[in-house]
Amino acid sequence: MPSATSTKEIELIIEHTGGGSGGGSLPPAGGNGGGDGGGGGKKPGKGQPSSKRYFTGMAVGIVSILMFFMALASAFLVRKGASGDWGPVRIPTLLWINTAVLLISSGTLELARRRLAKEDGAGFKTYWLLTTALGIGFLIGQVVAWRQLARQGIYLATNSASSFFYIFTGAHAVHLIGGIVALFYVARRNFSEANVTRSVAAEVTSYYWHFLDALWLFLLALLYLGK
Repeated sequence: MPSATSTKEIELIIEHTGGGSGGGSLPPAGGNGGGDGGGGGKKPGKGQPSSKRYFTGMAVGIVSILMFFMALASAFLVRKGASGDWGPVRIPTLLWINTAVLLISSGTLELARRRLAKEDGAGFKTYWLLTTALGIGFLIGQVVAWRQLARQGIYLATNSASSFFYIFTGAHAVHLIGGIVALFYVARRNFSEANVTRSVAAEVTSYYWHFLDALWLFLLALLYLGK
């Protein structure tokens, strides 16, 4: 009888300590088994879900922006077809130069990512900041183009065509500002303290930037063909 009781007590102790994996019934030292510390626990599992959230969030954002501009494009085509007072806006020459600047920025962005993949931090930073400067240059060029139109007496409320021109170019500029903020973030962020690597952040940002480039080409073609 005492032997059977002792056996049961031993089994209960083994169950309580997790199958005798060591350390008796004490919790892991410093709580590292499931907290924010050391190499085990949650930290290895954080990277992958975090990366997926970034890519998913960017995909949702891109689709939302695309739907917004497609709705504007549909309204543009309907209004142009139904209007008898459509006064086409002559595309300023500067917009073609701005387009070239934006396309070049996509090239420098990819060069930056290649440098990052080769662990060339200095090269990455050079091309990344060049991309940022080109993006800012594009925005400055857009403002100059708007001022050129204003000097010609073409404003937002001049006619339907001018309204759509300013809405398209202005909305695109606002979204591009968001891209420039993201470029600054990737350049300045200390990723040793982040839940995502710099390469993942650079890749996600590049998707958004290339999307804005393609969107601009679509809008420019729409404005040119619809004038």
